[in-house]
Amino acid sequence: MKKAISGALFLLVVLIMAACSSNSEETSAENASEIEVEGREGELVVGVPGDPQNWDPIDTFLLDWSTVATSVFEGLVDRNLDLELQPGLAESWEYIDDQTLQFKLREGVTFHNGEAFNADAVKFTFDRLLGEEGAKGPQQANYTSIDEVEVVDEYTVNFNLNEKDPVLLTKLAGYGAVIVPPKYIEENGDEHFNTNPVGTGPFKMTSYEQDSKAVLEKNEDYWQEGVPKLDQVTFRFIPEASTRLAELQTGEIDVMKRVEISQVDSLKDHPSLSIQEVGTPTVYSLRFNTEKEPFDDKRVRQAVNYAIDKDAIIEEILGGYGEKISTFQSELSFGDNPEIDPYPYDPEKAKELLKEAGVAEGTEVDIYIPGNDGNFKEITQVVSYYLEEVGLKANIESVDSNTLISDLIPNGDAGHMYRQGWGGWTLDFDNTAYLMYHEGEHWNPSFYDEEVEELLEAERTTVDQEKREEIFMKLTERLHELAPEANLYSEVALYAVHDRVKNFQPPHEDRMRLEEVTVE
Repeated sequence: MKKAISGALFLLVVLIMAACSSNSEETSAENASEIEVEGREGELVVGVPGDPQNWDPIDTFLLDWSTVATSVFEGLVDRNLDLELQPGLAESWEYIDDQTLQFKLREGVTFHNGEAFNADAVKFTFDRLLGEEGAKGPQQANYTSIDEVEVVDEYTVNFNLNEKDPVLLTKLAGYGAVIVPPKYIEENGDEHFNTNPVGTGPFKMTSYEQDSKAVLEKNEDYWQEGVPKLDQVTFRFIPEASTRLAELQTGEIDVMKRVEISQVDSLKDHPSLSIQEVGTPTVYSLRFNTEKEPFDDKRVRQAVNYAIDKDAIIEEILGGYGEKISTFQSELSFGDNPEIDPYPYDPEKAKELLKEAGVAEGTEVDIYIPGNDGNFKEITQVVSYYLEEVGLKANIESVDSNTLISDLIPNGDAGHMYRQGWGGWTLDFDNTAYLMYHEGEHWNPSFYDEEVEELLEAERTTVDQEKREEIFMKLTERLHELAPEANLYSEVALYAVHDRVKNFQPPHEDRMRLEEVTVE
């Protein structure tokens, strides 16, 4: 049975959502007319919220990168829209022994600049990823189990491992491990590659205007016959959801990524538009800086978890488009513990813990959130009310999204609490847990626990999935107790699509696959 927000809080939520809706709903679906699109034969235009600013795969961990660059780059291993691993640039692979993984490469593949794909390109890619250039970005930490890549012959490589890595194949289907062209990078340099990417994918990037758009054109020499079916895909970077919606309603874009809840009513029953939803591994929390008082005390962190009514947030603000989580992963993740219940809404328990920890009434805490996330802004406003109810005063700071992710969080400068979104792209808790809780990682400026460190190492020393699952159950129990964040929900992603677009399937993890898409 759904738990509604009551009293003053319900009124607050209604006012917030009404204000947001008045800003974003330009046309009601009931009164809308059909949207005619002319002059874009063979072209799909997609409105996305973020420009990653850098297209080099080893320099970023942003989902906004993957939305676009999945069409440009490919890895040895692929993962389809149903989240199944399948051959990519490698036709097959096998473990020769415990520490040697051999790949047989696909022949006849070329990069967009005409350069041949072969074993040398694979070795160059991983030498670069694991070397000085890779050390400058966040991706290298995912692949440290690889000691070196050895060329066996033109289309065979051995990955010589320095330790077991139970999720290596999944990682190789991810962002950082896509294959890049050696000669092109050597001749043009890393800085040029940042804004002029070249891969082997179904589309090639022919134009990029920072903070405006990226234009992808059909790769006529693509190794898979019959695809892509589109001639061109234009990704327009439109941070404001209200602007993306307006562009959709006037026919300027065909697909809108990240529809906000307040916009749903303006799209339902529209004669030319439809909403498509998909469950995701993406999770959201308010993470604590555990070095800052009062959140250096786990009782205070637990108190905040008890203070927040997650059911009400999901039902009333997200319109039911979300699922509660007990730890920082979705039910799609290997390692999710179904035996652990999320912290219940219990403000009296929260007050008791705060009193026990000696936290004074009216203690102020700063919450940092990205300024372009309308949904989360509403959530944080409601969270601030919940905190006030138990004696904490929240100051909400809206900052640029890239600044928050790339600068403030890694340097421990994102206040007492901050929005932490995580794509969970490996569908395995290993990647999330290691990068979030292992001491010294890029996005872990403060959290440390000896038992968590031991469990993280233990799950990485075996490829036995049953043993790993047992370890994850212990790890999730420990993390639930320590509460390094207030876990809120896993995302149900919403896309708005014009009916001229055919065969579009919304991706679980932001990585749009457009090979089979057509437009009328």
